[in-house]
Amino acid sequence: MGRAEERRARQGGARRGKQEKVKKKGIRRFFTWKKMLGAFFGLCLLAMGGFYAIYLMVSIPKDNDQAKLESNVYKLSNGQVLARTGSVNRETVSLDKVPKDIQHSFVALENKTFYDDQGVDFKGTARGILKTLMGKGTQGGSTITQQYVKNNYLTQEQTVSRKLKEIVISLKVDQRYSKDEILAGYMNTSYYGRGAYGIQAAAQAYYGKDVSKLSLAEGTYLAALLQAPSQYDWQTAGPLGKQLVQGRFNKALDNMVGMKWLDPATRAKTAFVPPNDAKVAPGMEGQTGYLVDAAKRELENNGVDAGLLEAGGWTITLNIDPAKQKLLEAAVKDQLTSKLDPKKRKVDADLQAGAASVDPKTGSVVALYGGQDFMKHQLSNARTDTYQPASTFKPIILASALNQGAETQDGKPIKANTIYDGDSKRPIKGSDIPFNPPNEDDRSYGPITVQDAMNQSVNSVFAQMGVDAHLDKVRDTAVAMGMTSLKGKRAVPAMTLGSYGASPLQMAAVYATLDNHGKQVIPSIVKSAEHKDHKYTKPDQIGSQVISRDAADAVTSVLTGVVDDGTAQKSVAGADNRGNKQVAGKTGTSDDNKSAWFTGYTPDLVTSVGLWGEAAEPRTVNVDGKTVTVPKGGQVTMTNGAGEDGRINGGSIPARIWAAYTFDAVKDGTDKFDLQTDQGAAVQPDYTPPSNTSRSPSNSPSHSASHSPASHGPSNSPSGGPSDITKSPSNSTSHKPKPPKSPTPSGTVDVSPPADPLNPG
Repeated sequence: MGRAEERRARQGGARRGKQEKVKKKGIRRFFTWKKMLGAFFGLCLLAMGGFYAIYLMVSIPKDNDQAKLESNVYKLSNGQVLARTGSVNRETVSLDKVPKDIQHSFVALENKTFYDDQGVDFKGTARGILKTLMGKGTQGGSTITQQYVKNNYLTQEQTVSRKLKEIVISLKVDQRYSKDEILAGYMNTSYYGRGAYGIQAAAQAYYGKDVSKLSLAEGTYLAALLQAPSQYDWQTAGPLGKQLVQGRFNKALDNMVGMKWLDPATRAKTAFVPPNDAKVAPGMEGQTGYLVDAAKRELENNGVDAGLLEAGGWTITLNIDPAKQKLLEAAVKDQLTSKLDPKKRKVDADLQAGAASVDPKTGSVVALYGGQDFMKHQLSNARTDTYQPASTFKPIILASALNQGAETQDGKPIKANTIYDGDSKRPIKGSDIPFNPPNEDDRSYGPITVQDAMNQSVNSVFAQMGVDAHLDKVRDTAVAMGMTSLKGKRAVPAMTLGSYGASPLQMAAVYATLDNHGKQVIPSIVKSAEHKDHKYTKPDQIGSQVISRDAADAVTSVLTGVVDDGTAQKSVAGADNRGNKQVAGKTGTSDDNKSAWFTGYTPDLVTSVGLWGEAAEPRTVNVDGKTVTVPKGGQVTMTNGAGEDGRINGGSIPARIWAAYTFDAVKDGTDKFDLQTDQGAAVQPDYTPPSNTSRSPSNSPSHSASHSPASHGPSNSPSGGPSDITKSPSNSTSHKPKPPKSPTPSGTVDVSPPADPLNPG
């Protein structure tokens, strides 16, 4: 290349580079750091200007007009008025009437910077607004000043515009009033539950004394209560609610120590003081109070502020069917309460029954039984999740196994005709935690099909199946189907025996999901809630497909065998009012006979009935050779109660209540299940399996094949592990393999799970 050509090449390259540089500059000129920074500051100035404009436009409004308070009207599904509530208990006191240490407990718990801030927590408020925009419920992040403004000047609506007004008014209130005036306003306008507005009314409602007479512990409980009055009311709170409110109680006192308001010695001596029982308003007698309470709690759980609801003006229509409600109450009376005689049998004073009945197609709670009388026992037995559902948990294990296509330890698919080792106390394979649960009366069954194991409630089979189906997946299936009390719980082998608590309402949800072919059913007692100034949007009660239809229908098919050939045969299958109705269900009896259940369903109605021992008075009992004090409301045995001889199992009183109610409640219902499955007792088999030979109970069960007669199954019968056969067992009583004879009452085959699911030994 000559010099002239080189020069031209260099000049051409320079021109191309210059063109590229100019071109790049043209693209980037819109995104220079200076312009981006300027745009950012411009937006900030615009936002500040907009906020300042709002600040100028919004003034401190008048106090909320309490003269507009009205009663709430509760109606049944046919329009009949059930109850009127809403008499508000409100009394204002000056701050000097509230002991100083109690003032400090409120501040230490709710807003530690109260005495130094300007009335607004901008970080917390930003998080709250973001939650609202994302539709994640309550806003949170409010100072005491903001909460006072919301209570006294604004509504409880969860909207961004209301939150912005709250910020502006809070800033102005902080400038106009002293901190003591704001704190007094906050304590006097807050809702504490039990119809009590203000700390003076709360002091009377919870401790029966003037606020000036409250101890630090009593006042701190009231401070802890404010976050969730319904959930934290000690009288009706469940185990989780009691744990949470005690946690807030301790947090308040610890914060006071950290802020030098309380010396450590006094802190150490300040123990939690439970409040008195609530005084129930007239008109809540019998089941009325339970129905009203269930409706209120559902509305609050779905976003209606408790204070707004208590302020009145609502017309709330329930899904309760008056005819079915009457039938349920009559069934409990006929089968249980009419037979109780506490003077003759002390255990009868401890017996408590709860029940919930749900339409599986809509999720409507059509009948509910919360206890003998709301005036005497405010904790609803239909909603409490304290007691173990025991063997009524077993269908969930099978549903989870079928839904995920789980296999046995031998790699065989789990089906209704899969054979497991039914020996009592055999070690469970594949578990990191050793577990060898006994069967009822330590009875060993040898090789047994899943169908017969469900019929006879064989614990060793379902403990192994739970491990085979992966315990964490079983737990998640239970939560998805409606047993919400299991959420966040540790998945352990003892869980397979129903050792974690559940409520009748939860178990009704689980079985309704089975009845609804695997689509989630969320029970609802509220049909509608109307208010002239507020809107309630009712959530959907039928959710997504949480287990496959194949899995759900197969479990339903299996559960028909429990009724016709198993532990509910006498009470349900043989009930005089059954007619030709097809039924699926499961019995359950828990540790030391502290609870007994029957949860079952027809194609049109799902009902869960629970019965348990709740100590009417404190007492001492012997546990493993040690004397233990059981407080009032603690769990005690039901043995020999209600005139029953010995254990009260799920196939006795609970099943009889269920049958007496259900078969009369569904006289015009569908008689047959619409099942899409080739498994279970509801499917007509094409062969008859060999008869099962009885095995004697043994304290040290054998796992040797030589101890299993040939009639139990294939010659390679399992030695602690399952196998599979190809045909379904018969649904005919005359052809069913039968359990061995036992001196225990007929139908008693549920076993007691360990009291502590985390310590099954």
